[in-house]
Amino acid sequence: MSRIGRMPIPIPPKVEVSWNEDNLVTVKGPKGELSLKIPSSLSLTLENGTLKVARQSDNKLHRSQHGLYRTLINNMVVGVTQGYSKQLEIHGTGYRATKVGDNLVIMVGYSHPVEVPPPPGISFTVDGVDPVTKATKVSVVGIDKQKVGEMAAIIRRIREPEPYKGKGIRYAGEEIRRKAGKAGKTGKAGGGKKK
Repeated sequence: MSRIGRMPIPIPPKVEVSWNEDNLVTVKGPKGELSLKIPSSLSLTLENGTLKVARQSDNKLHRSQHGLYRTLINNMVVGVTQGYSKQLEIHGTGYRATKVGDNLVIMVGYSHPVEVPPPPGISFTVDGVDPVTKATKVSVVGIDKQKVGEMAAIIRRIREPEPYKGKGIRYAGEEIRRKAGKAGKTGKAGGGKKK
């Protein structure tokens, strides 16, 4: 059996899990509601505050789906109770971000500010400037783990960190591999061949 698939999902008291005959799973909690359609090869059982995912057979496709959908349902339960957030840092002189209404406005060296509207269920927070690294901190917050990660990736792509000075938008804690700049010419100016 799938080691991940057979693990039961604990359901907190304030969370309500339901599914219909089309295998559409709905999870409701304090922070919102999420839905996911699971394959017909999987079945769910809810008992004693835990949800178990079972599969019909041991063929390769069913085994792969078992662990995947168990994890996706668990992520939904965590999302509606705690939520998810992804932190980004903006490094570079004059690079910064502000919130205008719900939108995130980023200034990262282009001739114009880049405005990023949040998709439904996602919000942005600008956490200020880190006094040590001088980086502007931005958080992407939501209940859907996939949407939070996707939105953070879209923001990072606006100005990916460059390898020489490390300027750009990066995930919090992300290490940027640095390259050495061009080495200056040594020797006499003008060069010329030695005889």
